[in-house]
Amino acid sequence: MQLFKIIKYPDKRLRKIAKPVKKINNKIKKIIQKMFLTMLYNQGIGLAATQIDINLKIIVIGNIEEKYKNIVLINPEIIEKRGRYSIEEGCLSIPHKKAFIKRYKYIKIKALDYNGKKIFIEGEKLLSVCIQHELDHLIGKLFIDYL
Repeated sequence: MQLFKIIKYPDKRLRKIAKPVKKINNKIKKIIQKMFLTMLYNQGIGLAATQIDINLKIIVIGNIEEKYKNIVLINPEIIEKRGRYSIEEGCLSIPHKKAFIKRYKYIKIKALDYNGKKIFIEGEKLLSVCIQHELDHLIGKLFIDYL
């Protein structure tokens, strides 16, 4: 399976706002599988569909916490957030740049999973930051915008 090409900053396609996924079919599932392979090959921990020029609300996240492995978030939405936390962030679309960004320490997400089932995920610290970073991609925002 060929990997996706990750769009690099300052490409204007990174500023696109993603659209909701209307139906989870085999095409969407193949995109998700290929997103995981692309993320892992590039040594990332998260990837948003907008980073590969697919204008849909899809996020994949690798094995950050024991509780959640290979997370798929389709049409994700934050439903709870609290606290502040900051770690050094990087981005596959902005190689060789890192910065400390203040984010929420805890978030709760509502989304659909790989099979279209409604899920709720609670994330703290690194998982929370990763999800927020990828959610920003879905609205055309980059971590460097916080600087």
